[in-house]
Amino acid sequence: MTQKKLTAAQKDRAAGVLLGLASGDALGAGYEFGPPLQSSTPVVMKGGGGFNWSPGEWTDDTSMAVPIAQAAAAGLDLRDERVLDGIVAQWVNWAKTAPDVGIQLRAILSRTEPTASAVRAVAKAHHERNGRSGGNGSLMRTAPVALAYLHDPAALAEAARTLSSLTHYEADAGDACVLWCLAIRHAVLHGEFDVRVGLAALPADRRELWEGRIAVAETSEPKDFAHNGWVVEALQGAWSAISTTSQLDATHLRLALEAAVRGGRDTDTVAAIAGGLLGARWGASAVPAKWRRIVHGWPKVNGASLTGADLVRLGERICGDAQKERFDYSYLGDVSTLLQHPHDEGVWIGAAGALEALPPEVDAVVSLCRVGTKQVPPHIRHHVEVRLIDKDDPAENPNLDFVLVDTVDAIAALRAEGHTVLVHCAQAQSRTPSVAALYAALHRGVAIDWALRQVLEVLPRTTPKRFLRDAITRLATTEETSK
Repeated sequence: MTQKKLTAAQKDRAAGVLLGLASGDALGAGYEFGPPLQSSTPVVMKGGGGFNWSPGEWTDDTSMAVPIAQAAAAGLDLRDERVLDGIVAQWVNWAKTAPDVGIQLRAILSRTEPTASAVRAVAKAHHERNGRSGGNGSLMRTAPVALAYLHDPAALAEAARTLSSLTHYEADAGDACVLWCLAIRHAVLHGEFDVRVGLAALPADRRELWEGRIAVAETSEPKDFAHNGWVVEALQGAWSAISTTSQLDATHLRLALEAAVRGGRDTDTVAAIAGGLLGARWGASAVPAKWRRIVHGWPKVNGASLTGADLVRLGERICGDAQKERFDYSYLGDVSTLLQHPHDEGVWIGAAGALEALPPEVDAVVSLCRVGTKQVPPHIRHHVEVRLIDKDDPAENPNLDFVLVDTVDAIAALRAEGHTVLVHCAQAQSRTPSVAALYAALHRGVAIDWALRQVLEVLPRTTPKRFLRDAITRLATTEETSK
């Protein structure tokens, strides 16, 4: 499917869709089936729960979304019956060993041949036998459809309903998928929430019904939707968490996902649904590094689970961004810079070329520029990829303050775990010294002016951009004032 060129901010938001979905899923996994929580109760990505998930492991919500995303990344039309056959075959195979498969989904996927037509027939029979089939299992997996048809809303609506009807015959499920996918599309393209943007794509006689349901969500709390295994209340719970949480900046993503989990009961699914839309609005750069570092799950490739970084790249591929094994920054000149941080000998600072000659003690890397899929040495187990664009236009870094603070917090967390860390950008002239100085200011007790001066002394010929200098000074001063 042909995609139009996206801006840098739109690319970040597109990359945030799958990562946001998986983050909400993994956050809620340890609380599934539990009661609502008080607003003051901390919510952490702890794992555990009824299926003993490992910390950061996603559940069936993301696992079912991945085959859809992979088909979209391959440029396939999600409305094509042969493509649907391939997706269904992966679902059926996954369901044989998956620990957590919803009641409705297991009843359908375990009683059929692995083809779209066979599954569709069983889903219809299930609906007719039980009188309903409005579980949340199609809405939880629907987010990748929005990325596949960003520039064709009519095809998007058709594909969303088609994917839903494979396993969920009831109209509510298809409607919910159409509404949510069109809301995700709108958020990626325009950077704003509008869950009503898809109402016109529903049958005329169902628009007023859904308008009312959306309005109820906006005047309720997630815990009010006690039957969130039903697709309608799952959507309402997700939208309630989003719409009733402060939306001032990128911290909204984390706060809204925590609110979704505090709603209780089907926590992983409601948070996964919310996460797809939150990621579309705020971008991959708004997902905290402490989550990105540990998010993982089915399927495994060469024995290793997919990771959050893999989902980011998968989202990028759907939007037409070709993946590279390496980014060659030699056109910038010398990119071999590698020196110890003046205020922490366990942190090295440098340029992209340093990845080719890492000191043996370095076992963690924080990349402030794009790196290829094979650019970081394979022995590095902790790799944090940061979206920080070295351009003055504020539109290039809409989450600038969040990203800077989150990045230095990630460096501090890695150091606290005993790791030796390389922090690098392309040439170590702007982003690296800025982040290194902010790290010293926020985590080593060094005044920001002195921290920056010391970093610039060990990194000669550096010229941090004015917007970065202003940002780190503002952030360090705000932190000092708040103490």
